[in-house]
Amino acid sequence: MNKIDQILNRSVKQILPNKEGLEKLMDSKKIRVYLGVDPTGPKLHLGHSIPLKKLQEFADLGHEAILLFGTGTVLAGDPSQRNEARKKIAGTEIDENIKTWKSQAEKIINFDKVKIKYNGDWLLKLNYADIINIASNISSTQLYKREMFQERTKRGQTVWTHETLYPLFQGYDSVAMDVDLEIGGTDQTFNMLIGRELQKKMNKREKFVLITPLISGTDGKPMSKSSGNCIWLDDSASEMFGKIMSMADIQIEEYWQMLTDLPISKLKGLKPLDAKKMLAYEIVELYKGETSAKKTQKEFEAVYQKGAKPRDIDVNVQENVSLTEAISAFMPSKSQAKRLIGQGAVEIDGQIVKDGSVKTQKGQVLKIGKKTYAKVGK
Repeated sequence: MNKIDQILNRSVKQILPNKEGLEKLMDSKKIRVYLGVDPTGPKLHLGHSIPLKKLQEFADLGHEAILLFGTGTVLAGDPSQRNEARKKIAGTEIDENIKTWKSQAEKIINFDKVKIKYNGDWLLKLNYADIINIASNISSTQLYKREMFQERTKRGQTVWTHETLYPLFQGYDSVAMDVDLEIGGTDQTFNMLIGRELQKKMNKREKFVLITPLISGTDGKPMSKSSGNCIWLDDSASEMFGKIMSMADIQIEEYWQMLTDLPISKLKGLKPLDAKKMLAYEIVELYKGETSAKKTQKEFEAVYQKGAKPRDIDVNVQENVSLTEAISAFMPSKSQAKRLIGQGAVEIDGQIVKDGSVKTQKGQVLKIGKKTYAKVGK
């Protein structure tokens, strides 16, 4: 029960309908739990790691854990937290994204313990009668009352019919796999509760929902690929370490609790700089290994605390492009890159450059802001 209590508390925002019922169920049998992900892009970020880690925790306790790739739902496009409909995605792109997601998820998920399934295996086989049957269990009013749809309507923006149907298709996954529990971030709460209702009505039994919190990005806003504020799982060790060290002190506890297994008690009494270094080391070690973590921390201390120039730079930018274009990969937008250059916060080989049109040359070392270095060319 101690392990159950731990898994249902750390990095958990809410459990519906209640934590006590799920505790009792887990104590009485091995449950079937799943996490669904739509392969919409080629990269995973640290925010994705939170529900992935939670899924693995259930697998480690011996429960039947499923990582579900949304090869069917991705065709409709999840409208969660979207101001407009997602662009349609091609089948070849879906396949390629799944390959990269699986290789990145292997840093967190042990696929000897976690099954992979694809919801296209059942969603793409639904016929007209099946869809009518599923839809008959959820009112249209319930779907249209979704907050983001109401906001779009107020702004005079379009809400497409396929977007309103998305929760039905995601919800049907719970029925098709007959699960006891679904894991997902707070942005998935509406979809997961539709699944809970469908499970009750179609399979005549309860489904629990475990909601994990969303994490803030490097700018303090919710981490998302559209915001350009992500710490990616495939970032180099120095990129990952540097991004964590550059974030606001107020984010330390959030990252500490949700991204590591470090005890919260260890955080107390640490100065912000020391806490960040310990946090950055822990995360880099998890995704890049102990050797990379030690090397990156040593390099960080030499460069940023003692003023030395980095010897090994594993962050590369393109050659023969404008300085603005070269550093825009580190910025949320090109306009911010231009502002940074104009403020004299970008150097080429130790010299401040305020002209963003200057072309980069192979072998040059760029310093972007106070903490980011990059080398031009491979």
